[in-house]
Amino acid sequence: MSVQNISTAGGTLAVEVSGTGPLVICAHGMGDSRDTYNPLVQRLVSNGYTVANMDTRGHGDSSTDFKQYGDEATADDFLTTIKELKKGPAVLVGNSFATGSATIAAGKDSSNIRGVVLLAPFLRNPMGPVGMWFMPLLFKWPWGSTVWKFYAPTLWAGLPNDQAKARAQKTTDMLTRPGRWSAFYSTVVGCDHRAVTPWIEKASKTPALVVMGDKDPDFSDPKKEAEWVASQFQSAKTLMLEGVGHAPQLERPEETSKAVLDFLRDVFK
Repeated sequence: MSVQNISTAGGTLAVEVSGTGPLVICAHGMGDSRDTYNPLVQRLVSNGYTVANMDTRGHGDSSTDFKQYGDEATADDFLTTIKELKKGPAVLVGNSFATGSATIAAGKDSSNIRGVVLLAPFLRNPMGPVGMWFMPLLFKWPWGSTVWKFYAPTLWAGLPNDQAKARAQKTTDMLTRPGRWSAFYSTVVGCDHRAVTPWIEKASKTPALVVMGDKDPDFSDPKKEAEWVASQFQSAKTLMLEGVGHAPQLERPEETSKAVLDFLRDVFK
């Protein structure tokens, strides 16, 4: 495997590329990093796929000098990665806000997108207008890093408590490196999922796999949300996982990987 620095929109994306075969591109959720996909990546590579696992803008090893962050920006990064790797068409895998990005990308360039895998998907704002001002207030510096450290473990109900706390500490340490918190905060502000709405119909012919945990704290009714997301696509499969929170690929990698592999076999026929 190798980490490639892909230039886009004034910054650089760290994209870890491994394997051979059809292209799958993974993008993680807000506040996380690409290693959340490690269990899935290993299984995909061993089954004959090329996986490009990116750190989203301002996260992990990607740079912090971007002017824009959020749904639309990451959608463009999906498409730029396909172009730079010259291995399209691809399947896009998104977690959390990056699911909206995958949907936008499919709407913008359906010819280069064979399918989308939506893990704990946000295709609309779950908390309405209240969330639009509450989230930026919650994660504002200097208290935001403390809030993240104690909030993050609640996202991963499927992990043992000690592992969830350890991951929360790890992500907090990454986000509080010099110059990093401002980029994370810009992502919080930039994640307005209303940006996805104009692209849903254009993406609707793209095959989709929706994976949701029934303990996902970001949704009042995860099953209902999964059903709504799936209904936006003409061809969609849904997997509900018991006892799982907001990162199915990390909390329940075997079941998630099996569903993804089955989906890939169908769309890459």
